[in-house]
Amino acid sequence: MRAARLLEPIGAAGITVEEIDRPEPGHDDTLVRVRAAAITRDELDWPVDRLPAIPSYELSGVVEAVGPGVDGISAGDEVYALTAFDRDGVAAEFATVSATLLASKPSSLDHVESAAVPMGALSAWQGLFVHGQLAEEQRVLILGAGGGVGQIAVQLALSRGAKVVGVASTGGVDGARAAGAHQVVDHTAERLEEAVEPVDLVFDTTGGELLRRSPAVIRPRGRIVSVAEEPPEDVDATFFIVEPDGEQLAGITRLVDRGGLRPAIDSVYELADARAAFERSMAGGKRGKVVLRVDG
Repeated sequence: MRAARLLEPIGAAGITVEEIDRPEPGHDDTLVRVRAAAITRDELDWPVDRLPAIPSYELSGVVEAVGPGVDGISAGDEVYALTAFDRDGVAAEFATVSATLLASKPSSLDHVESAAVPMGALSAWQGLFVHGQLAEEQRVLILGAGGGVGQIAVQLALSRGAKVVGVASTGGVDGARAAGAHQVVDHTAERLEEAVEPVDLVFDTTGGELLRRSPAVIRPRGRIVSVAEEPPEDVDATFFIVEPDGEQLAGITRLVDRGGLRPAIDSVYELADARAAFERSMAGGKRGKVVLRVDG
């Protein structure tokens, strides 16, 4: 099969598309024919201790075969997933994926659109609902609401009946508004403390100065959750790293198919152009996911 592999720890320049052996599914694995794989900024830094490695950890595709311990999934099923970070990724014509991480692909999206969902949606889901305990009618402030995770977080928070305030850069304001935020603040033009009334939850996708200043807008017993970086010592916040979760992703599928969530896609590249795709994923001014279209 063809696969994009990182051969040297030198960023996108270390990516080569080559022919390698097709993997075989283990006992609890599935073999998925990959139709599309999405890229996360800076992900080429993750596997540098186990090169050569296949990058990309979001896929949409069709089940080709299942291991002997797999129930409830069959060859021909259309699926998508955020895959495990400690094994090879999915920028390839075939990939083995633990059956527990798969969910049915949204019927309302094609494979390219579906591949753009898992990382951002699971990051937002876990930040808002697992760590943030966001409830109906609560006020949530989303830092970086114009970015890939931020736009999805706006839509998920709205689906729970929350009041959503988005903070974005000038270039991200339109994206935050398009996602449906009730109020959008341009952090380059307005001071956070003066522009935002107190909130129950701050969900941070950017880190930096906005995270440091966010305690000023939290209500008593409010919460700060960050998926961007460890908070400064003077900020009482929860930092987490997103975890693959097929059950949560199944809930996201239902929301997508009800029309409550749509991913933002910046650009689409063919697998043969994987190096250029990774270069684009690290470029400034990107709005949404960079996706590899894979011809299995």
